[in-house]
Amino acid sequence: MRKWWPLVAVCLGTFLFLLDTTVLSVVLPGTGEELDASLSALQWVANIYTLVLAVLMLTMGALVDRLGARTVYVVGLAVFGIASLVCGLAPDAGVLIAARGVQGIGGAAMAVTTFALIGSVYRGPDMGRAMGIFGAVTGLAAAVGPMLGGVLTQYLSWRAVFFLNLPLVAVTVALSLRVLAAGRPGTGRRIDLPGMAAFAACAGSLTYALTLAADEGWTSPAALGLLTLATLSLVVFTRIELRSGAPLLDVRLFSRASFSGVMMCVAASTAAFAALVYTSVWLQSGLGLGPVRAGLALMPLALASFATSLISGRRLHGRSPRAILATGLLLSGIGCALQAGLDADSSAGSLAAGLALTGIGVGLMGPAMGAAVFAALPPERGGMAAGAMTTFRQLGQTLGVAAFGLLFQHHGGAMSEGLNRVLIAAAATGIIGSALACAFVPKPAAAKATGTRPRNLTGSR
Repeated sequence: MRKWWPLVAVCLGTFLFLLDTTVLSVVLPGTGEELDASLSALQWVANIYTLVLAVLMLTMGALVDRLGARTVYVVGLAVFGIASLVCGLAPDAGVLIAARGVQGIGGAAMAVTTFALIGSVYRGPDMGRAMGIFGAVTGLAAAVGPMLGGVLTQYLSWRAVFFLNLPLVAVTVALSLRVLAAGRPGTGRRIDLPGMAAFAACAGSLTYALTLAADEGWTSPAALGLLTLATLSLVVFTRIELRSGAPLLDVRLFSRASFSGVMMCVAASTAAFAALVYTSVWLQSGLGLGPVRAGLALMPLALASFATSLISGRRLHGRSPRAILATGLLLSGIGCALQAGLDADSSAGSLAAGLALTGIGVGLMGPAMGAAVFAALPPERGGMAAGAMTTFRQLGQTLGVAAFGLLFQHHGGAMSEGLNRVLIAAAATGIIGSALACAFVPKPAAAKATGTRPRNLTGSR
């Protein structure tokens, strides 16, 4: 039993990191009422966390090279815990958004170190068991999040969601310091601060432009200015990375059609989760359900995803990531389409079948996503592939929430009409992603040759 304690320490942190992503799907409406926050502000409560994650994933990989995985992991936990305390005490939406951003800093540190920590302890069959358990924990966080958030919000307060993190962080830090090996910090590559700043400016201004356009329109001076800033920042980022000897992201990789296509599939895979934010708003503000009932209404997706990931992780291991990823994206898209068609007479039960099918698709995508990304590049670029995957996944969800907010607000009628638009857009994203997977994910022979787990999965080279 002693040899599994390091895995427990890593899984606890992963559970916390993912829980604070999924739990907000039922927490935001109550938060908005108490803090008198607008829909745009609520979007930022969700967006700032995933945006910071996307911006810092690659940078945290470089810090792991310099300081060691355990140090970055423990510091990330501490930052996450302190930020959770501030979230729980937040007097207004502005403080909550800022604290959520700091939470994202801790979350990024926790996320990039998990594979490195597991890989430093386990080998052979033990590695397979450890990764299976780790995959189940990620599915469990998705399944527990909506229900836990609903119970805490309805019977205590939305603030309890953040206060719950404090004892869990304390336990995880103590356990990590005891059972995880310190390791030797290396010299590592220098941190690409100019690249990080340019990428942050691009992602942040684009997200803000999408959110602002929902209120002021695309032609407003502020929205147009932000879109211009995003474009210029992207150009600057590209030039910096092309000239850097140690880039955050080697942009030359995007000259490979297979890599670009797979990254688009990664971004598309987040559409269903981005739509959940507005599904929850409709359930609580449109139908008048309490947080617990809203959480229960979303459980078909979470439970189907959890069960499918457990089964597919064991039964489909070693199979073609091309077919599995394409199928998962297609089912996710069709599931979102089945949820659409809501009207004034619709109930929470109207979503059940579509949510379950979406959950099956999400469960299939999880285990296959990493294999598809690594199959698109040579094994020696595995670290960069892992960093790009986590970055595109978080950025996809951030931009999805912002873009769907534009559709949700400008519906010109009942709230259900706005949600229908969101769900149709999510469905189209999943179906297009499936087509991209069929076209660009390497064929089974190539995937088999390059799909082994790379040594370094921290996001650095």
